[in-house]
Amino acid sequence: MATIGFQSLRIRSPRPHSPVSTAISYPRSISIPLPPSRRLLSATASTHRRFNLIRPASSVTSPNDNVVLEPEAAEEEDDEVDPTSEVCFLDLDGDRTVGSITEWELDFCSRPILDERGKKVWELVVCDSSLSLQYTKYFPNNVINSITLRDAIASITQELGVPFPEKIRFFRSQMQTIITKACNELGIKPVPSKRCISLLLWLEERYETVYTRHPGFQKGSKPLLALDNPFPMELPENLFGERWAFVQLPYSAVREEVSSLEKRRAFGGTLDLDLLGLEIEDKTLVPGVAVASSRAKPLAAWMNGLEVDSMEVDTSRACLILSAGVATRYVYATYKKTGVTTKEAEAWEAAKKACGGLHFLAIQENLDSDDCVGFWLLLDLPPPPV
Repeated sequence: MATIGFQSLRIRSPRPHSPVSTAISYPRSISIPLPPSRRLLSATASTHRRFNLIRPASSVTSPNDNVVLEPEAAEEEDDEVDPTSEVCFLDLDGDRTVGSITEWELDFCSRPILDERGKKVWELVVCDSSLSLQYTKYFPNNVINSITLRDAIASITQELGVPFPEKIRFFRSQMQTIITKACNELGIKPVPSKRCISLLLWLEERYETVYTRHPGFQKGSKPLLALDNPFPMELPENLFGERWAFVQLPYSAVREEVSSLEKRRAFGGTLDLDLLGLEIEDKTLVPGVAVASSRAKPLAAWMNGLEVDSMEVDTSRACLILSAGVATRYVYATYKKTGVTTKEAEAWEAAKKACGGLHFLAIQENLDSDDCVGFWLLLDLPPPPV
């Protein structure tokens, strides 16, 4: 079974300043029969990359002992790291320039650490999706406001010699007011989103290598600002498709689609698969959901503004749940609950687990199309330990 193996060598050590049968439907729509043919994703002139309909216990890849987490690369020399130090790091490879980092990922929250006053320490953690930019700074709990955050963001640009980003993503809904105000004053677009994969994995890594080694660490301390998991709401009408299906795509084709998406600048969202460290064989089938609509481009454009991060099946309610933003969940689609459809939904979830949580959403003009109008690579991630 594939699991997430964060490539921690990209992290700098702290340094001082350094188909479900027939009868599938969207909510409030009539039953939608699915065609029996195999589903197509985008294709080249010579090779078709096909979606495979998921069938219980047949077309779903089962956990494979050969699909395992790659052992961590040889660790760098085990230097003594001061957990009270802060990170201030910029590394541009190849032809990249400081202006190429246009989007940051940010967390501003308390940590399981007490200062000399017995109060929880807060920390600002900032990075970009490639971890070329990394920055951390501790704060006492009595200076937590938008002004402090605004000034800290400005100081990052000065210390690292980089321009202000165009966007800053953050995943804690409770900090939305402070972060939004600070960003607005700097002319930066704040984006509430759980698509902060690099940041979330870095926080998990910092918990193990930094926070637990801090002299003020409080074992068993619960996160002050837990992530929201609200009850799913009704899907907005402009996001309805006309047909949908559980599908699968070989991992090699997923990588090709991601590469094609980046080149075409099409609607969708990618993930840094190398950073995730997923050890998945090219032939392994990655599960996804294909949606067809006669207005595929407008649908993909609307979906593009949602910051979609994951999808899951609620077998008890026979529906598909779409998670977006930081605290939004939609009943994306429903199906008639039968023994067959339940097994099919469970098979889809099992395939997702076997791929380390990796899955995708594809929007097409029809389910037999060779083209993909929108493609989002998604990932199930547990909430950070802080």
